[in-house]
Order: sequence, then C-alpha cells, then structure tokens
Amino acid sequence: MTLATQTQQHNAQTSRTTGRLALDHVRELADAAGRKIAPLWPLDSFVAVNPYLGLIDQPFSEAAGYLGAIAGERTVMDHEWYAQRWRDGRLARTHIERAVEHLGHPVGVETVIKALEAPHRSSTPIPMLVEMLDRPGAAPISIFVVDQISHFLAAHFDRGQAIWSAPDESESLFTAWREYTLIDRSARAAGLGEARRHLKAVPSEPIEAIAWAIEILQLPESVHADYLFAALKSVNGWAAYCRYRLWGAELTGGSNEDLTDLLAVRLVWEALALKATDSAAIRRDWQREIERHHEAIAAAENEAVIDEVMLTATEVAFRDPVIRHFRQASPAARTDTARPPVQAAFCIDVRSEVFRRHLETSFPGARTIGFAGFFGVPLAYQRLGESQCRTHTPVLLNPGVSVADRAEGGDQAGQELAARREQRIGNGLSWKQFKLSAASCFTFVESAGLTYIPKLIGDTLGWHTPAPPPDQAGLTDEERARIHPSLASEADLEARVGMAEGILRGLGLTESIAPIVLLAGHGSTTTNNPHRAGLDCGACAGQTGEVSARVAADLLNDPAIRDGLVERGIEIPADTRFVAALHDTTTDEVDLLDLDEEAVDRTKLDELRQALVQAGDLTRLERLVTLRENLSDSPADREAARKAVAHRGRDWSEVRPEWGLAGNAAFIAAPRERTRDLDLAGRSFLHDYDWRRDEGFGVLELILTAPLVVASWINLQYYGSTVDNERQGSGNKVLHNVVGGLVGVLEGNGGDLRVGLSMQSLHDGENWRHEPLRLSAFVEAPAEAIDNIIAGNETLQHLVGNRWLTLLRITDEGDVERRRGPGDWVSEAA
Repeated sequence: MTLATQTQQHNAQTSRTTGRLALDHVRELADAAGRKIAPLWPLDSFVAVNPYLGLIDQPFSEAAGYLGAIAGERTVMDHEWYAQRWRDGRLARTHIERAVEHLGHPVGVETVIKALEAPHRSSTPIPMLVEMLDRPGAAPISIFVVDQISHFLAAHFDRGQAIWSAPDESESLFTAWREYTLIDRSARAAGLGEARRHLKAVPSEPIEAIAWAIEILQLPESVHADYLFAALKSVNGWAAYCRYRLWGAELTGGSNEDLTDLLAVRLVWEALALKATDSAAIRRDWQREIERHHEAIAAAENEAVIDEVMLTATEVAFRDPVIRHFRQASPAARTDTARPPVQAAFCIDVRSEVFRRHLETSFPGARTIGFAGFFGVPLAYQRLGESQCRTHTPVLLNPGVSVADRAEGGDQAGQELAARREQRIGNGLSWKQFKLSAASCFTFVESAGLTYIPKLIGDTLGWHTPAPPPDQAGLTDEERARIHPSLASEADLEARVGMAEGILRGLGLTESIAPIVLLAGHGSTTTNNPHRAGLDCGACAGQTGEVSARVAADLLNDPAIRDGLVERGIEIPADTRFVAALHDTTTDEVDLLDLDEEAVDRTKLDELRQALVQAGDLTRLERLVTLRENLSDSPADREAARKAVAHRGRDWSEVRPEWGLAGNAAFIAAPRERTRDLDLAGRSFLHDYDWRRDEGFGVLELILTAPLVVASWINLQYYGSTVDNERQGSGNKVLHNVVGGLVGVLEGNGGDLRVGLSMQSLHDGENWRHEPLRLSAFVEAPAEAIDNIIAGNETLQHLVGNRWLTLLRITDEGDVERRRGPGDWVSEAA
C-alpha cells in the first residue's frame, strides 16, 4: 500500500469539508483555464501552433492586455522597434492614420506618434504566492516548484529517453505526482521540509485538490478564473504539452485529464508552500495585490490599444506594395487554354514561392501550382515495422484513409525487412544505453574516448551524412528503395476515385493537363536539431511531404481511377504522368520519386530536370544572401552555393541551416496570373485558386478552413516567438536539452518545457530576420461566398472578426477590398 492510498480515508473526510466551493464550478474553472492554453506538439511531429489559440475569441488588444496583466507576456514589439521604422521612413504618418481608421478611431494619431518615442511599459503579471515567498539569500521557492514539477513530468511522460523508467505509468498524473512527492525529499533544500507532511491531507481527486488549495490560499472569488490561468501559465510549456494530449484525445472522440491534473499539482504546491512556511502576513499582502489586479488588466488593455495601432500601421505599410501591384497589373488572363509541357504543384509554404518563381523563369512554358502539402488526402501513415499509424495531415483534421509501407516481394519480404530494421534500431538503442549506464559511462569514456576523435572531426567539418529522418532510420538506401507507401485495402475504388477527384479539383487540374505533372512535397535536411520536424511540412503534421506526394501520384496514375474520373467529368490525357517529388528546403534540390522513365516524354523530362537544377541554383543564391553568404550568379559561385547549403545541412554546430518560414506575412489564394510577375521575397503562402472553376465553392471552403487557418498558426507562432521569445519562444538553441525522449526541450538543465521557436530561427545575431506582422490574407472570390463560409465557421469568425488576421478580397479588376464585418467590404487604399 502506497503512502497516497494510506491517507485515502482522511482525504475523503477532507473532500467533504470543501462544500463551500461547488466542485462542478471548480471543474468549470479548471476547464476554462486549460482551454486558454495553446497545445505543444512533441518534437517528432513539431508543428507550428498559434500561441494565442485559447484567446482568439477576444479582440487582439483585449487579449494582449489580459496576457500582459496575467502572465507578463508581450504581444507587440518594443516601441523602439516601431520608432526606428518611423525614423527611417518605412512607417509614415499616412500608415498610422489609416491604422487608426481601420480600428475605429480608438485613439488620436498624435497620441500614437507621441507614444512611438515613449518607453514601452512592461506589464506586471499577477503575483503567484510562491514568488512572494522567495527571500534574498535563500533558495528560491518559485524556481524549486517549477523544477520539481518539470522533473516529475519529464519522467512521467518519458518516451524512451530515461534509462530508469517511472513506475506504474498507468496512474493518473496527479496520483503519480502525489506518490512521487511523498518520497521526494528535495523540498527541504528550498525550506519546504514540512510540505510532505501537509501533502497527506490533500484530497486524492484533482478537482477536490484544486478546491482544497483555493480554500487554503483564501483566494478571493473575483480572481479565481484569472489565478487558475496564471497558475498554468507559470508552467506554460508542460501545460501546453498536456493541452496537446487533450487535443489529440478530443479529435478522436476521447478525453484526457492531464491538464486538469497539472493545474491541481501547481495549485497544491501554492498551498503546501504557504502551510510549510506559515506565512500568514505574506498571504495578506499577496491577497491585496491580486485583488487590485483587475485595475492592472484595464490599464494593460488601454496600453494595448495604442500598441495595436502601431502594429496595424506596420502591416498597412507591408501590404501597400502588394496592393499596388494588383491594381497596376493587367487583369488576370484566363483565356490561355493551351496545354503546357509541365505543371508543377508545390506546397503553399513560403519557401516554395521562391523556388516556383525561379522554376517559371528557368522553364518559361511550365506552370506552377500552389496547394497544401498533403495534396488534399488526409492520411494516417504506418511506417514499416510500426504497429500504429501516425497522422500525416494538418492537425486540424482527422485522417480519412490509412497508408502503410509495403515492400517489394510481398508480405514475407516486408516482415523480414521490418525485423532487420527493428534489430538495427534496437542494437543502436542498446549501445546508447550501455554508454550512458551508471556502471559503464566513466570507464567507457576513459577506455574508448580517443577512438571518437575521427568522428568528432568528421562531424565538425560536415563530412558525414546527416542522421536519417525517423521514417528512414534502420534502413539502407537499397532497402528504402524497395519500400513504397500504399493505400489500405479498405479504400475501395469509388473512394479512391473520390480522393483523386478532390486532388484534381483542388489543384485546378480539370482541363489542359500537361504530359508531366510534378507533385512536389517538401522536407528539410538538418543535423543535431531537436526541432527538425518544424522545418518539414506543417500540412503533413511535421513530416516530409514525400508520402503524400507518392500516394497522390499513385492514385492519379491508376488506369481504373482515371476511368472513374471520366464519369465525373475529368479526363486525364493518356500520355499524362504524375510524378512525385521531394523539395529539400535546405539544399533546394528536388528529387524525382518512383519515376517510370519509359512512361514519360523524355524530351520534356530532360527539360524539367535541367530547369529544376537551374531553379535550385537561383533559389540557393537568393537564400544564401540572407544567411550572409555573398555569392554571385557565376558558375563557380553556383557550385560554391551547392556546397555551402549541403554543409549547412550536415554541420552539427550549425544553428541556422535555413530560415524556415521566417518573414511570412501574407496568404494569397488567387490564380497564378495575379502573382506571376510579383517577387514576394518568400514572405507569402501562395495558394492557386480560381473561383470560376469552383462550383458550389467547396474548394474555397477548404482553403479558408484548413490552409488559411494553418498559415495563421504558423504566422502567429513566428509572431509570438519574436515579440516575446522568453515566454512564447524557446530561447537559445545552443542550450537546448531534449527531455522525455521526444516530448520537448529544456533550456539548460531545468525550468519549464520551452515552446515556440529559438532566437536563432528569428534573429541573425544583429537584426531580426522575422518581421512580426499578423497575416494579411488576400482571396480572389466573391464577397458573398467568403462571408457565407465565415458565417459557418466559428474559428474563422474569431480570427477575422477579432483582428488576428486581416482578410482582403481581390476583385476581378484587381482592386482590393478589406473586410470590416459581415457583408461590409471597403476599398483598401495604397
């Protein structure tokens, strides 16, 4: 019998004495606090998440003021950042005047201009009791509490990193923490030696424990909701991971209590610290502070209004050149129905915009297409030898079809290959465990350390190949070539034809289909980077787009499916071949996959290959300028660029293998003719869309409810990590330590789990490489159709109506209108 169960009878009595707080009400408070936390996906599927996701039902300035007053978070850049733009002319008075008008004249223009030169006021967060218990010269109690929770959760959620696993993983988080803390004597060093004794009196049920803590703290009822949210924000990283677990459970119709359990743990520590220190005077001071905090929230919201005007003015300045291009260019030509030699579909990722532009230059007859990188097929992917599927689709969606690796030679060959793979991975893990074990780690270093010198030199100079991504681990190149992802047998012909139709209509390929259609997913090459998945395809749940591209190509090349498509009004020419490809965004090389050269026009294929090489050269040169590699377009420098990017992908000390999606600021859904002559500098998500081919606006609805929302998540993750890297980013990448296997990273050896992006992903050491702007979404479609889709989607209502992004409409004539509300569109000046 554990210490926790020994006190169960006492807990039952204690829980009955919490009648002053209705437990249903406490549960509602806990759930509401948890829903304000944005989820954090683990490292092997690290996708961008809007850090303000739980607050998008509030207008931007209100949420900004609330976060500042509750958690001390900044939601805009320092005033000096905007003032510098004012001084160098990038931000003008007209931009501020239009921003004031956009926001409904909440303040005067002169007030904003005066505020530019005033210091930015930092917000004071609601004080946690353990912070007020800290004393000079003593071990900080507040740091100890976070560290203790973090160390426990790292063991509780461990996914194979720990050599000694936590006991009884089936226990709930709160129960496991109680048992852990009852035998953990580290609290004594922080002056909380009596905490274990008081813990025995804590109810065993999380909701009852929360109610108990609220009563012990004598927390004023007026701040219950805010204080519970602040408690979770004090362990925001781990709260975000628990929120991810809840998100995943609810997506499949289940539930998860980890977030509520974590809230109970954090609040119980507040009460334990109070009882262990017997600090009634400090509690009274703390209560007075938090009761006055509503005044701080109101003041912070007033300050946030001026801040939002500065932000909006900067966004107006960014949009003006784009709007002028649309107005000055000739109307989008849609009369050219000639069949192009090649059509190449890329992900809407901002990095693809650069490559598409250069591919069109290198192959003038080719047409490029932008589409979400999962190509409209929501997959669940089962790797060879694994027993469970992984989501391979935007995390907003449930997978609709299963895909599994199949080996050449049938099931027997696949089983043998899976067994070899499992053995190799197991051998590697056993060797690693041996090196790290308590019995061998010191003797191993003493006896074998010198033999690692060649490897260290090779890794440092980038001579070695990078570690393979998870879907390639344990396989040789020859073995990988024998594996192919295949749709599960339960997907009948009719379902497959439906998937193929969705792909083609989404791509706009219902006529004039080229002899070669490239379907290019994307991935990244990087070494010694825990967040490598964040550089892969967000539409594929933080994995490369290879599987999606290969499955889509197989569907569209299947003769039976093509016959079925004819009945649905789409006829694919007999000589058309869909070719899967993978665009490496670090090296800007494009590999053609599963290519049957006998089935493709060799002349056009050779032209395409040459154009892909040339486009890669031009793209590398453009990117390397931002990475401080000054190269020209000479043949020698092109070769130097190839070597430079390859080295960046192999170098284990490189903190910036590429800039990822830094700089993103716009989303454009329109025919390619609108943007073909526009250099968007890798700052726009570029989605092809022609509303005239979209009967019923089903494709428009998909674009607005999935790719646009995902783009907003990416945009706001980069935004939040830039404006407040301490709280919404992950700090210094050099100090990252992986915790829990693939759960996340700590900065250093303790503290909270870190969220968001590192400083090195946003800043080059001298200047910000990401300009924090909310997304400007340009959509070419009828206003009524857009309004109807927004009216039926709560997420879009919040994002657009509460100013988390700006929605603009491109008219047939190239004019641009901004949406102010349902049915309310006004011409946007530029």
